[in-house]
Amino acid sequence: MKLLDVLLQASILLLLTPFTNAFYYYSNGGERKCFYKELVESTLLQGKYSVEVYDESLKSYKAPSKNEISVVVDIEEVFDDNHRVMNPKGEARGEFTFNAHSSGEHKICIQPQAQGWLAKVKTKVNIDFETGSEHQLDSKNSNGYKSLQSKIQILNERVMVLKKEQKLVREREAMFRDASESANSRAMWWTVFQVFVLGGTCVWQLRHLRTFFVKQKIL
Repeated sequence: MKLLDVLLQASILLLLTPFTNAFYYYSNGGERKCFYKELVESTLLQGKYSVEVYDESLKSYKAPSKNEISVVVDIEEVFDDNHRVMNPKGEARGEFTFNAHSSGEHKICIQPQAQGWLAKVKTKVNIDFETGSEHQLDSKNSNGYKSLQSKIQILNERVMVLKKEQKLVREREAMFRDASESANSRAMWWTVFQVFVLGGTCVWQLRHLRTFFVKQKIL
């Protein structure tokens, strides 16, 4: 019984917690790096980033001086022919917020920009993505969940997001199944067509041979 309670509490905690994804990567100059995320409609994506430049004298990365580096963020809807929906430009350290208008795969691209010799300098880009409902992320930023009512509301919102994700998966499975059935149907009819063509060819050849043998007085 205690184990069941622990598992239940852990499940609720998991549902209440927004999904986070923090990482970093290295790039050269103004290299544009893109990441793909599957977002359901009304999901909020918050991104935080910081760019560090390589210092030859220190043999390490450090924060750039103000206005040395700027960062361009592009968010595109892959499912809508890479339609760009967001294109903010900020400083070397900043953040952005995006609310998905439609369900599907989104592409988030980060590109540091600089002038002069910094345009080719090595950079280290730190990224932190968080996804969830607006209420979830706002509650986290205001130092946690303050009441049981708030927890229940966030839990309900998380369940709704999961339902939307499941609906999106089912729709994609249905599309894949329809495409497979259509391909199988076309393959079947193509096979039938080939059989008819082969049969017709055989009949024609037999008739042609019979006519030839008759003319040669073999039959």
